[in-house]
Amino acid sequence: MDWSDRVVLITGGNRLVGKKFIEVMLRDFHPAKIIVYSRDELKQHEMRMSGFNDPCLRYFIGDVRDQQRLRRALHGVHIVIHTAALKQVPACEYNPMEAIKTNILGSGNVIDAALDAGVEKVMALSTDKAVNPVNLYGATKLAAEKLFIQSNTYAAGTSTRFSCVRYGNVMGSRGSVIPVFIKQRQEGKITITDKRMTRFWISLEQGVRFVIRCVEQMRGGEVFIPKIPSMKLIDLARAVAPQAKVEVIGIRPGEKLHEVLISEDEARSTVELPDMYVVQPSETFWTKPFGWEWNEKGTPLLDGFRYGSNTNTQWLQVDQLREIIQPMEVLYAAGKMVD
Repeated sequence: MDWSDRVVLITGGNRLVGKKFIEVMLRDFHPAKIIVYSRDELKQHEMRMSGFNDPCLRYFIGDVRDQQRLRRALHGVHIVIHTAALKQVPACEYNPMEAIKTNILGSGNVIDAALDAGVEKVMALSTDKAVNPVNLYGATKLAAEKLFIQSNTYAAGTSTRFSCVRYGNVMGSRGSVIPVFIKQRQEGKITITDKRMTRFWISLEQGVRFVIRCVEQMRGGEVFIPKIPSMKLIDLARAVAPQAKVEVIGIRPGEKLHEVLISEDEARSTVELPDMYVVQPSETFWTKPFGWEWNEKGTPLLDGFRYGSNTNTQWLQVDQLREIIQPMEVLYAAGKMVD
């Protein structure tokens, strides 16, 4: 895929994932234009001041809740990367309608605006918390996934296609436990919810490059899931503060002991490739003009397969986690890891 003649818009583009996406795009892919669509004018100003001032960059103030503004922003856009969301679990629990307005209704607005503008490809970023959700954030992301996948039905007579990428915790993103551990280290005590807790983990760079590759391969309706390592929360605590005392405080409301990226039920429609899984849509008639069959590219999963953070075959050990965290600590100390 040639990005040089493509106009790309990224919702929530002034956050860490969005900024890393823009950084990689400018360095390696050189699109004709990148539009940052977000509602925080201060963060947009700070982006410009921090070096995001390439001539191909445009800054568009707007909210995904505002469909008219989205329609204006998507005029002439070829590719949309949808990252905007309310993602703090406690905040979503306490403000449920606000989470629904942004994560579900806002996603619907992106879909409608993309259809009206004739956008070619829309890729939405999802999360492992959308699988068998136990909190509102996960439920809204599950609903958003369903909206994006099924919207290919409405776009079947056009060139617009919708897909999703689903992965685990992004190192250093908003809500990451690492800065909490770094701060607690100064007091000599780190709090964790359960010593058995595990999580999937992916770096910003890996996540962004996976999204780009999936945009290039998508035909509409897929949920792309990378093969990524798991880590134990207790190992992360030991990597950040090996000398600190660890206090177990119990699992918080809306929190899982382990996360899942592919459920047993989804596995029946999923194929495995060397470095990722692809959950195929139940209806695929909109892909027929492409002659694309994922089953020819990958291997169907065994019955009962479950991709969980506790049953993963890839694990990050304490030494590996320490190597990953060290450069992040420098950025936190300098105040450069604020999402």
